[in-house]
Amino acid sequence: MLGTRRVGHGGTLDPQATGLLPVLVGPATKFADRIHEATKVYDALVRFGSETATDDREGGVTRESAVPALDADAIEPALAAFRGVIAQVPPQYAALKVSGRPAYARARRGETVALAARSVQVFRLEVTEIAPPDLRLFVVCSSGTYVRAIARDLGRALGSAAHLARLRRLAVGALEARDALTPEELRARGREVTRLLRPANDALLTLDPRFLERSAATIVGAGESA
Repeated sequence: MLGTRRVGHGGTLDPQATGLLPVLVGPATKFADRIHEATKVYDALVRFGSETATDDREGGVTRESAVPALDADAIEPALAAFRGVIAQVPPQYAALKVSGRPAYARARRGETVALAARSVQVFRLEVTEIAPPDLRLFVVCSSGTYVRAIARDLGRALGSAAHLARLRRLAVGALEARDALTPEELRARGREVTRLLRPANDALLTLDPRFLERSAATIVGAGESA
């Protein structure tokens, strides 16, 4: 569409996820590492009552448990343990390589993959809606954080089971989903889309401070309509 083979992306999304996927074109591809390392912002829906093999709705159910009391008094202490720098065990179905092969490829072959806990950082983790058996969260986190692992571990922390039912990526660094074009819009514009490309410098900007302020939780609503 753009007449070049020099095109890269700024971090894959899980199959079920929606939202922002930064696309780097031409010389901007040299900044791919910076984009991958950028802070991410998500709107996540956690469903209680069952765990799955993939920690999201794509996998088969591996464990079921009663839905816990989803009220602020019970939820807030549990969420507090997932804020800041935490040790997180990635999902079995992850793109991380184990002995040269992606963990998900080994898991699909029936292998049990032993993934070590990794240090990640969660800057914000807040409830935006409670609708049992679902809990909607606003998440601002470092690169390498698995939101579906947060869903899995939150279920266990509340004495239940949970998985990620829906995920939308609202921002990567200073780039926001509400400013993006859908694949359909890209196809409709064809080569004209080159006039809409953002300068490479935009990819190097840091996270918009609004995402680090408590009053910005309403940005989730804006992200839905992007």
